[in-house]
Parts: sequence; C-alpha cells; structure tokens
Amino acid sequence: MTRARTAPHGVPANRFDAPPGLPAPLPAGEHILWQGRPGGLAIAYRALHIRLVGLWFAGLALWAAVPPAMEGRVLDAARAAGPTLVVGTGAIALLGLLGWLSARTTTYTITNRRVVMRVGIALPMTLNLPFSLVSEAGCRHFSDGSGDLALAVKPGNRIAYLHLWPHARPWHVTRPEPMMRSVPNAAEVSAILARALSAARAIDEEAASPVIRRRARGHRLATAS
Repeated sequence: MTRARTAPHGVPANRFDAPPGLPAPLPAGEHILWQGRPGGLAIAYRALHIRLVGLWFAGLALWAAVPPAMEGRVLDAARAAGPTLVVGTGAIALLGLLGWLSARTTTYTITNRRVVMRVGIALPMTLNLPFSLVSEAGCRHFSDGSGDLALAVKPGNRIAYLHLWPHARPWHVTRPEPMMRSVPNAAEVSAILARALSAARAIDEEAASPVIRRRARGHRLATAS
C-alpha cells in the first residue's frame, strides 16, 4: 500500500490510497487497532439460517415420501421426495453462496476513535460509527471462539435496519444495533473494543469537565466548560 498523497487543505488526492475497508485515509491521530471479517460461512449459518432451511425441506420430503413408503412402494416414495430435495439442495447452495460472498466482501475495522463496517456485495456501503455515538457494546460468544459484537447507538441516532442487515442485531428492529458478526477470536476483539471505548469516553469526559482559569488581574476565579 502506498502512502496517501494529500492535496491542498488536507484532502486526499487519491481515495484509493485509503487502507482496505476504509473509505478514506485515516486523519492525523487515528490508527487501526483491529481489522477482520466474518469467518467462512458464518453469515449463512447464523444470519441466513441455512440449517433451518435444510431441515424444512427435509421435513417436506419426508412428508411426501412416508405414505408410499409405508405401503412398500419405495420407488414411488423416492419419486415423491425427489423434487423437494432438488429444490431444497438448490436453496441451500444459494444461501451458502450468498453467505460466503457476504463474508468475503465484509471488513470490520476498529480504530481508536470509531468502528467502521464495510459491507455489501453488489452495492458496498461504509458505516462510520464514532465512539461518541455508542452507548454500550455487548458480545455473544460461540463455542468455536468466534462471537457477535453488537453496538447500541445513543437515542436520537438511528440507522435503518435494512441498511445494516445482516450486520444487525437480530430482533432489534425498532432500535437497530450494528453488529459485527461471527468475529474470529471474539474475546480478544471485544477486549480491544472495550479498551478503545473506555479511552474515548475518558477523553470526552476530560474535555467536558470545567477548566479553571485565573484572570490576569485580581484574584477572582472564572470557570469555563
């Protein structure tokens, strides 16, 4: 990656000099703490529910095949279940492909100031979420070491659920929460995010605290926020 060239007034001369997964070069004082993407077909399993779809079509196939099979007509049972199994296999393959493409075209980035989510297959979209807009963060861990990291947005700042999906916390439609899905090594990544949020809040609180200044003449004190 080449170093970003800047034009007058600090505007990047070439937007493609930005690091992967970011819409533009990082401003001065900001740096990347972690960057990654969902693991494998995790989105297909946990967002598109490929296993439930497979069970549904398997159940339909059994429903069609059981009556003739009970009568000993095995060939008729296979013929009855065949079309359903073919359609189900195609649906599972399509969901698997969509999940894989979604995972491969997704990049999550945590900096010392914000979370950036680069998502989208045909129409890529970048979500910039400064820490000042995050009220809290949570992590759901899975047995393989991965996890979902959800970010609750402060009231008054809303993001459309359909714009986020499948990178949104399930069932939170009225108050959507961006979510980094199936992040590998979730314990480590959640710790990085927690430290970054704590550091950003400490800086904000320090900036918002009153500053005592002494006037040039006299002994009266004035406070300024």
